Amino acid sequence: MENQDGFEELKVNWLDNILGDDWTITPAGGSSGEAYYAHSERKRLFLKRNSSPFLAVLSAEGIVPKLVWTKRMENGDVITAQQWLDSRELTPEEMQHPRVAKLLSRIHHSSELLDMLMRIGKRPIKPEDILYDVKSNIRIHEETAAQLEIHKAMKYLETMLPRVQYFKQVVCHCDMNHNNWLLSGDGQLYLIDWDNAKVADPAMDIGMILYWYIPEHDWDDWLSRYGAARDNRLIERMYWYLIAQSVSYILWHKDRGEIKKADQRLQELERLLKRVNQ
Repeated sequence: MENQDGFEELKVNWLDNILGDDWTITPAGGSSGEAYYAHSERKRLFLKRNSSPFLAVLSAEGIVPKLVWTKRMENGDVITAQQWLDSRELTPEEMQHPRVAKLLSRIHHSSELLDMLMRIGKRPIKPEDILYDVKSNIRIHEETAAQLEIHKAMKYLETMLPRVQYFKQVVCHCDMNHNNWLLSGDGQLYLIDWDNAKVADPAMDIGMILYWYIPEHDWDDWLSRYGAARDNRLIERMYWYLIAQSVSYILWHKDRGEIKKADQRLQELERLLKRVNQ
């Protein structure tokens, strides 16, 4: 989040050059510090600074709230305004609803989304790319790398690499947290916060939902609603990405000095390794 002086300067700039002095702007929270709420007596908007051009096609497809306008500032910043909806986040239990599986399937099977993400410079991410990045981060965390769970995880990722190659690349959101799924007052389901979107194996998204939100005895039903069948290769790919992600999150929390969160992620990694070794 920006410091208060920075926010006040931004607010004055936007009120003078975009909205007008009858508007109120407040930070919307989040890790990027680039999102804001704006409201006047007549309208409410969700503003974001330097959002991806991908937002326009997501809006056109009805996957995010409607894009109202885009404006470029003199300093080069691009400001986007979306509808500010009366909505709420899905609960963890609601992630089991068939509409979640169907919307994710529509995203993964959209040629329009894939074409747009490729056009703005995103290139397919392969398992070997992810493994390379994890290894690079490990090298600067010698103490963490020496931990038994991390050692086991890296050995697993290297051993399983030949088995997780998958050549159908799709648009992946890469953060299936229930907080990113919004249900509007009129019943429309949205998936927001696309800053980390990648062109990758759909198992990356599927695994996050199945592992975190769907009881294992319901995986077949969920996959059927999504439009896929459960098979061993899909499950292997799913766990491979979950383990790689867990190691990355441990290192990320370590870099931020969030030791308690890093320890929690380490415990989760241990549980994942037990699952794949059953």
